[in-house]
Amino acid sequence: MSPSKPKVLIIIGDAAETLDTMYPFYRLQEAGFQPVVAAPQRRRYQMVMHEVKPGWTITKEWEGYTIEADIAFADVDPEQYAGILFSGGRAPEYIRYDEDLVRITKHFFAADKPIASVCHGVEIPAYADCVRGRRMATVAKCRFDLEVCGGVFVDEPCVVDGNLVSGRTFHDNGHYVGPWIKLLEKACQPVA
Repeated sequence: MSPSKPKVLIIIGDAAETLDTMYPFYRLQEAGFQPVVAAPQRRRYQMVMHEVKPGWTITKEWEGYTIEADIAFADVDPEQYAGILFSGGRAPEYIRYDEDLVRITKHFFAADKPIASVCHGVEIPAYADCVRGRRMATVAKCRFDLEVCGGVFVDEPCVVDGNLVSGRTFHDNGHYVGPWIKLLEKACQPVA
């Protein structure tokens, strides 16, 4: 890890969506940030790929790439990070109950740092009680999770609500990741 580059957390677990994770990971590197993959434990995780195939009424899942977590949630000092991304896939449904992840999530919302969320990623800030009154995009099947926790569902490829940038699925990567990175760049500029 480079001490000179601002660090940004990418939150994952087993069954995190491959494109929801890897596209922002590489875009952060291109923009001069150091992506740090955080998960329940420091180990290798299996990502997946999701798509609603023609003729299917539910999402089909395939194995995707694997990724190594750089740090466990319990070891994260959120003060050291410029921003955070909640990746999608099935992982958020399971990891959202982790007390350290809730602590981390609440920090980024309270500190007004740049936050990105895609697809099922919304389940984490929703569970952490951080979405009340916030406008967000998410996959339609997570609309209930957002709204029951006080958030406002918006069916658009990129929704910016202050420090919070969100997209519906990996199909929106080209729409929401860029605006989130611009917020990170602005937040990391030296004060004149």
